[in-house]
Amino acid sequence: MKHKTSPQQPAAHQDSAPEGQSPAIILFGEILADVFPDRAVLGGAPFNVARHLAAFGLRPLMISRLGDDALGARILAGMKEQGMDVSGIQIDGNLPTGQVQVHIEDAGHRFEILPRQAYDFIDPADASAAATAIEAPGLVYFGTLSQRHHVTRQALSEMLPNIKAPRFLDINLREPWFDEDTVRFSLQSADIVKLSDEELRTLTGMLKAGEGLAQAQGAELKRMFDIGRLIVTCGKYGAWQLDSDNELFIASPGKEPSHIVDTVGAGDAFSAVCILGMLLCWPETTALKRADDFASAICEIRGAVPEDPEFYQPFAKEWTR
Repeated sequence: MKHKTSPQQPAAHQDSAPEGQSPAIILFGEILADVFPDRAVLGGAPFNVARHLAAFGLRPLMISRLGDDALGARILAGMKEQGMDVSGIQIDGNLPTGQVQVHIEDAGHRFEILPRQAYDFIDPADASAAATAIEAPGLVYFGTLSQRHHVTRQALSEMLPNIKAPRFLDINLREPWFDEDTVRFSLQSADIVKLSDEELRTLTGMLKAGEGLAQAQGAELKRMFDIGRLIVTCGKYGAWQLDSDNELFIASPGKEPSHIVDTVGAGDAFSAVCILGMLLCWPETTALKRADDFASAICEIRGAVPEDPEFYQPFAKEWTR
C-alpha cells in the first residue's frame, strides 16, 4: 500500500532552498559510469538527480551499492567533495561498480547496460536502515532499472513501506531490463510518476491503458494505479502534467539548445528540477517550464551532469528573482 500524501512544502511560495531547512531527499538505485567512446562519465539516473539536487542546495541521500574498485573510490570521493551524504552507499567486495556503454548515433544515444553490477545487489537491511535514519524526508525517488535483479528489487520493496514521504517514480524504461511485474509494482508504489511520451505509449500498450490522445491515456494510467500526479516529457515539444484532479498543465517548448552535444541525462535533469519545484511550491506550469529549460541546457554538454558547479548559477539566479 502506497503512502498517500503530498510532498512536504514550505508554508509559503519560495524560489530557493533555505540553508539548513530543506528536507532530505532519498534516492534509491543505480550509480554507474556512462562510458563514451572517449571517456567515462559518472551517471545513473538516481545519482544524476541526486547531484543536481545537491548543486541546487537540497540534501540528497543516495542509497546504492558500489564495487570495491577504482571507479567506486572515484565516485565516493566526488560525493564527499560535493558535500553529499554517503551513509547510504554500500560497498561490494566481489562485483564491479556499474558501467553502461554509450554509443553515439545519428538518432541520439544507445545504451548497453552491463549485467551483474554492484547496484544489482543492494542489501535490503542496510538500505532500510539508511532510509529510516532520515527524519521527515521530503520525498523518495526510485526507478525501474535497479529492480532488474531480485535482490535490489527486494531492498526497494522492503524500504518503501518504512518511509513516510511521497514517492516519485522516474520510470526510465531500458530494454531489456524491465518486465510487466516490475512496471506494475513501481506504478502501484508511486504517488508521482514522470515518464516520456514514448514511455507512456509503451506502458499503455503493455498495460492496456486505453487508446486515443496521450492525455486520455495518462488519465487512465493514473486511474488504474491511483497515481496522484503524472508528468510527461515530450522532448523538443515541451511537457505536460495531470494533477490529482486530472487538471492539465502544459509547458510549451522553451529555448532550444544552441547545439546538442548529446541527450544523456536530459530526463534526469528534468526530474531534478521538478522535484525542486515540488518542494519549493512553484506553480505547476512554472516548474515544468524551468525543468524543460534546464534539461535543454544539459543537452549542450557531454554527459549527464556538468563538471563545473558554475553551470547552475544562471538558473539559480533566474529562479530567485
